[in-house]
Parts: sequence; C-alpha cells; structure tokens
Amino acid sequence: MESLKKNKDFQAVYQNRRSFANKYLVMYLLENGLDRNHIGISVSKKVGNSIVRHHLTRLIRESYRLQEEHFQTGYDIVIIARVSAKERSYHDIESALVHLGKLHNIYQ
Repeated sequence: MESLKKNKDFQAVYQNRRSFANKYLVMYLLENGLDRNHIGISVSKKVGNSIVRHHLTRLIRESYRLQEEHFQTGYDIVIIARVSAKERSYHDIESALVHLGKLHNIYQ
C-alpha cells in the first residue's frame, strides 16, 4: 500500500466525483492504471483534536491493510472520516470501509 500525500493528488481524485458514503466514511475513487492502490486518508479538525484524528487515521489505515487482498488494484482511493466515526471501534470502521468497497465494486 502506498499513500497519497500531495494536495494535487487528492484534488485529482476529488475532481473525478466518483464517491460513495456511509455513516462513518466517504470514499472517492480514481483509476490510476498501475498494479497497486494509493490510499489517502483525510480527517478534518471538526472530528476532534490531533490525538483523536491520528487515532482514527491509524484505524482506517489498519482496516485497509488487513483487507487489502480483497480490494482490486489500480486505484487512487481517498477516504474521508466523518464526525460520527470519532467514537467508533475498529470493527465499525472496518465494516464501513468494506461496505464502501462493495458499493464501488472494488471489493471481492
């Protein structure tokens, strides 16, 4: 798994406007034509202080890492945490991520 780090990379994915959302997460998707996925995670200051935001980022990253073999490759994926995700457990975040993958038809 590689990360999206630059603002222009995030903006390219947002411009595609291919997104689905659920109660806890929003997922944007853009094909990148490579044999791997690039993941970008965004957690707004509205969600909480830096400790809360980093905790949520780690939960999302770990959820993706453990489910990575089920995701199709060749995509830039941006995952945005919603405020409602703040107090959720690892299993809630993981099921939300899998749900969005299925909506995008990239989860098998």
